[in-house]
Amino acid sequence: MRDSWSGRFGFILAAIASAVGLGSIWKFPYEVGANGGAAFVVFYIAGLALAVVPLMLAEFAIGRRGGADAATSIERVAAAHGAARGWMWAGVLGVVSGALILSFYSVIGGWTLAYTVSTALAGLPGADAHAVQARYDALLASPARMIAYHAVFLALAAAVVARGVSRGIEAASKVLMPVLVVLVAALAAYSAVQGDLRATLAFLFSLDLERFTAHAALEALGLGFFSIGAGFGLMITYAAYAGPGIALGEAALVTVIVDTAISLLAGLAVFPLVFANGLDPASGPGLVFVTLPLAFARMPLGEAAAAGFFLLLFVAALASAISMLELAVALVTRRLGGSRPLAAAALGAACFVAGLATVFSFNLWADWHPLGALADFAGWALPESLLREELRLGPAGARALRWLLRWATPALIVVTAAAPAFF
Repeated sequence: MRDSWSGRFGFILAAIASAVGLGSIWKFPYEVGANGGAAFVVFYIAGLALAVVPLMLAEFAIGRRGGADAATSIERVAAAHGAARGWMWAGVLGVVSGALILSFYSVIGGWTLAYTVSTALAGLPGADAHAVQARYDALLASPARMIAYHAVFLALAAAVVARGVSRGIEAASKVLMPVLVVLVAALAAYSAVQGDLRATLAFLFSLDLERFTAHAALEALGLGFFSIGAGFGLMITYAAYAGPGIALGEAALVTVIVDTAISLLAGLAVFPLVFANGLDPASGPGLVFVTLPLAFARMPLGEAAAAGFFLLLFVAALASAISMLELAVALVTRRLGGSRPLAAAALGAACFVAGLATVFSFNLWADWHPLGALADFAGWALPESLLREELRLGPAGARALRWLLRWATPALIVVTAAAPAFF
């Protein structure tokens, strides 16, 4: 009997867990800080509406109709509606891309675990900027330490995936997501009391077009793909385990709304401390691992709050990593056979080995853009009848969604993919 979600709540919670990763907690705050605040948020939400949500709806429809891994689901849907079976390679490309991203992602996930452990056991290095920077540099300069945390992080993800959909992924989501929500809400409340909330609200929600650039607009439009994980086949894989009683359209909207809310809460947890301490909100990736520890060290109960913050990052990273590993495990177990635990262990080990390149030669990964192939399939090969039936849309809604998938979503993907060549 095919494994499945226990019901609507389990599926939505797992989808949210997949979407809420480092992109929501780590990347969103520093991108907002680097790109002008409120105007960036407006374009980010526009990108979700025009590209991410339509693609996510299409993935959900393909996954439940196909009932298998991303590649097999696309192949089945294509065959059933007279499209070329070669579209399955869009799913294969998504799986390969997800595995490559996981190999990098797990290294950063290891950082969050390292900071959680070191902060809980040894506290913060103090309010000295040089000492805080030195701790960050020491982690990057220690391959053995990075490798150890990289291995532990992947082992945890593999252990969850090995247990299956309901007993593994869903059960973990029911623990990880409440913990994440409590942590981010508690940290936002702490920052509101101890930090500069007024400056933060002005920064996030006051529209200042003079500080906003065309490059920032493209960054905002593209961030939704990174944050939600649309276009890789993750949601195809998860929707394949969804029963006919689950409203996929509702699940997609709830997932995106909750992910966006958590991203904004993360901003409310980060920026009040940054502004209260006169720090730079546009300090890039170092905002989380260098700037914030400095701010926490200057605050009452700062060490406990810092430990909670890094635990929040770790929980978000692990929840998302589980979905990326499941993407590959689902394909391998269907195509090659073998047990789920063996596939989870083998693919986790492969991602570990691939991640060593990140450890040894640390560069931030170049953007990978496999999204276009899946958007093209969803827009041109999927019939309106499938969208109407699986997403419970009326004729006008199905036509509007198909138009977005054919034109708006691919256009935004092309523009955001090409942006680095021009800016």
